[in-house]
Amino acid sequence: MTLKERITEDMKSAMRSGQKERLATIRMALAAIKQREVDERVMLDDSQILAVLEKMIKQRREAIAQFQSGGRADLVAKESAEITVLEAYLPAQMDPAEIDALITQAIAASGAGSIKDMGKVMAAIKSQAQGRADIGAVSALVRERLGRPQG
Repeated sequence: MTLKERITEDMKSAMRSGQKERLATIRMALAAIKQREVDERVMLDDSQILAVLEKMIKQRREAIAQFQSGGRADLVAKESAEITVLEAYLPAQMDPAEIDALITQAIAASGAGSIKDMGKVMAAIKSQAQGRADIGAVSALVRERLGRPQG
């Protein structure tokens, strides 16, 4: 079963069980997936769908920061609930040791020696960490690792 089929099945079960908030979030995710398919005139595969879901989660995290600074606890709770629903579709998250090993492997494989090689390293990491780690955080770790002298 593809990820899109799984999300569609979850939408049907949320409808049957009357979970309105969950249903709304799933419909929003399916709409975002469909919009990208229409815009690009392609059928998205699972990795592309993961990218859409990660973007949605990132947007919600940014909104939470804004709502917290504005004192809107009600909206923080709503966005947090949406993140919980969306994260259920992501693969198991990598632990810090796995991320560190992946960075070390990518640096060695790409022969990176300085911050100028960051693009090569991130390209190698992104395919393996997609949906399993916060790419922004991984990028910061790579930048830190490449920024200090090797040896």
